[in-house]
Amino acid sequence: MILIDGTFHSQAEIDARGEAFLAATGIADPRLSVAVCLPETIDWLSAFFAVKRLGASILPLLPGTPLATARKLAKEAGCHRLYHGGTTAEWLGEPDEQSPRGQLLQMSSGTTGAAKCVARGWDDIERELEDYVSFFREPHDMTPVVACPTTHSYGLICGLLVGLKRGRVPHVVNTANPKHLIKVLRETERPILYSSPAMLHTLARLLPSGEKVHAIMTSGTLLPESWFSAIRAKAERFYQQYGCSEAGCVAINSDLTHPADMGRILPRFSLADGGTADAPVEIVLDGRARIETKDLGYVSADGMLVFISRLDDTVNVSGLNVYPRDVEDQAIAVDDVTDAVAFRVPDSFAGERVALVYSANRIMPSSELRERLIAVLQPHQVPMHLVQVAEVPRQANGKISRREIARRFLDGEFNDRKERAS
Repeated sequence: MILIDGTFHSQAEIDARGEAFLAATGIADPRLSVAVCLPETIDWLSAFFAVKRLGASILPLLPGTPLATARKLAKEAGCHRLYHGGTTAEWLGEPDEQSPRGQLLQMSSGTTGAAKCVARGWDDIERELEDYVSFFREPHDMTPVVACPTTHSYGLICGLLVGLKRGRVPHVVNTANPKHLIKVLRETERPILYSSPAMLHTLARLLPSGEKVHAIMTSGTLLPESWFSAIRAKAERFYQQYGCSEAGCVAINSDLTHPADMGRILPRFSLADGGTADAPVEIVLDGRARIETKDLGYVSADGMLVFISRLDDTVNVSGLNVYPRDVEDQAIAVDDVTDAVAFRVPDSFAGERVALVYSANRIMPSSELRERLIAVLQPHQVPMHLVQVAEVPRQANGKISRREIARRFLDGEFNDRKERAS
């Protein structure tokens, strides 16, 4: 049973909807793979469970994805069928004997490069669920409130499927309205909230003094210090998890006291050479498969996986490394600044320079913010370009794509607000 936006859906109903989906799309062969873009969460989840039971493969697409984009993504993932909007069913090809069976197909976020299709077998996902539940026992009697897309692995696997694995009834909340989410949390017994960092920060600012959420899980991006402090103050229990598209959840922190402490590594994983502060973290899965994450990090003496930066995000200014989070933390600490993203841009003298996009509660000239940053940053860390925007661009799952923001900056989309430091 699943609760979606206040409506209970029984297993019998989900199964019936799933069988109707298989009939509508003509999927009966486990070698088939289908891309699904449906506006209603119950329809998407019913399709997901039906395809999984059949042992076929499925690519979930975010609701509202345009048909042309959905078709492109489906073809890139090698799908044989596309079901879009509940009305459009397209045959894109037929499977052969070499076609893989039984996979969850996902497009990586593309936060540091072009998005790519990642395939994980159902057996691998089942092992992740078993690992997650046995390793992370604290929320066993909590109710998962999934306020993030169930078409992404964080909401689908860690929020929804883990909740079902524990024997709980997950609550899926499809809203961008934090006040409604607060109402849902108040009405839920012992909730554990899975949501994006941006929503968690907004929630923390809106909750009345003295009121706390029973448990909060964060994932997907390193929280700025000011956001971390605000959210932690509003959580009775504050958790964090770390993972990647290829492997799923890798580490969980059951008592988050510092945003860079990703957590303790789940039993089926290890780090090649323990990780270092200067080389990418390489995850070893079940002692055999190696997955390079392009994250900089290491395991501390007490067994904590500590995150430093994305390798692709590091800005090299005349041979000196700048980690974007160091700049962002100082920017967000400035009064009235509400959000900030630092990223690299090419520079004819230094090779690369730091640029910063920020939002604030008032019109804040870039010269004012830059003067504040000069006082707290090393010279090579100070942004060469500063741009105030109404809202810092984020993806549907709350993640930041520095690569996309840099592209928009270089394409001149922010020219009317851009100021170059002298």
